[in-house]
Amino acid sequence: MNNIEKMSFDAIVVGTGPGGGTVARELAKRKKKILILEWGPGDPIRGNFRQYLREQLIPGKSFLITNKFLGMVRGITTGGSSMFYYATAFPVPFGMLKSYGVDIKREVAEAKKELPVGPLNDEMITPMTRRIMESAQDLGYDWQKLDKFMYQERWRPEFKFGYYGDPHGVKWSSRMFVEEAVEKGAVLLNGAKVGKVIIENGIATGVEFRMKGRDYRAFASKIIIAAGGIGSPVILRASGIKEAGYDFFFDPLISACGTVKDVKKQINEIPMSTGLLMQDEGYMMTDMAVPAIIDAVFTAQVFRFHRLFTMNSTLRIMIKAKDTLGGRITDSGGVRKKLIEEDREKLMKGYRRAQEILKKAGARDIYKTWYLAAHPGGTVKIGEIVDANLKTQFDNLYVCDCSVMPEAWGLPPTLTLVGLGKYLARHLAGEKKKSVERKKKTVRQ
Repeated sequence: MNNIEKMSFDAIVVGTGPGGGTVARELAKRKKKILILEWGPGDPIRGNFRQYLREQLIPGKSFLITNKFLGMVRGITTGGSSMFYYATAFPVPFGMLKSYGVDIKREVAEAKKELPVGPLNDEMITPMTRRIMESAQDLGYDWQKLDKFMYQERWRPEFKFGYYGDPHGVKWSSRMFVEEAVEKGAVLLNGAKVGKVIIENGIATGVEFRMKGRDYRAFASKIIIAAGGIGSPVILRASGIKEAGYDFFFDPLISACGTVKDVKKQINEIPMSTGLLMQDEGYMMTDMAVPAIIDAVFTAQVFRFHRLFTMNSTLRIMIKAKDTLGGRITDSGGVRKKLIEEDREKLMKGYRRAQEILKKAGARDIYKTWYLAAHPGGTVKIGEIVDANLKTQFDNLYVCDCSVMPEAWGLPPTLTLVGLGKYLARHLAGEKKKSVERKKKTVRQ
């Protein structure tokens, strides 16, 4: 580590979520010398609550509360939030991105060939999930299986879903891409918290970071910030881009819960296996089985303590809304945003529909949980703070995570971020320009 300032890198990637992990992997595949800096630990995946607590539930770090008492979690570990996500591969907003000059259809098609994207086999759909899906379909909803990032051939009926990280490797996470990058020569430093980018005469030349109580600097010809919708604007502000971190989205959600008598939660429940997008109404609904500890937190949050004894008989439907842009990220990474009435009403519309579905499924004592938020983005928007190549106002400084999304679209962003990571890597390697030049040459001929 003492020689880090003397080492030469082609690129430094800050953050290891789907955006950063993909960029690092793609550049390492192209034989570039990569330094990956990750604030969180990189311990072996154990899949237990203790590890989850350390990497996603530390107050003020990975567990944040907005000024309006709305909770938000993010993974601070190698692989970022993809270590703990529910592995659902939602459609990419190609049209929205194309309107800002970003075309990632090629990259997403490539990603789908490389990743285990597809609906679950019938044997992986549990009775609880099937009860919700069939009840919704009986009411006329187009409730179907959803695509998942899961290596289904590795799945066994006795496996628990990887809520706390998946030691069986059934659920794909960005850590797998980071590990590939390291195998190909990338250097990964865990516990490295980046403070700011070093800017010299309008050019990004390196980063300053703190690790194990000491301050370090590292230098490269390209700097990619991929610290997430909250972390990236904090770093950019400290680096001189003061407009980062405003008017963002955070996909608020609630869940509808009801008790049934004739079906029980299984050990191998897989959340978000099936669902429905109500695009015109601005929200989505999915089944949402969660482990006992998380279920207890949701239940106690709304003072339904008597329901703690019926958790294994609880059907749960998540409602997640496309929220209105607003709010700000503080310089220290705090979240300041309120849920406006229009967005609350979207969630309530979804809740009323979820109530109908649960009643059809035979559920009783139906209630809703408190508001939460997931995958914040739009804090470093394409078209405002980065251009169509994800480049900032400073040469050699790029951003690649959910923060660059120019608009809210209310869906989990993982597949989109993998596509953007491939897109940026191709640009940094000079391949996009060559492709355009070849096309022009062909036309002239």
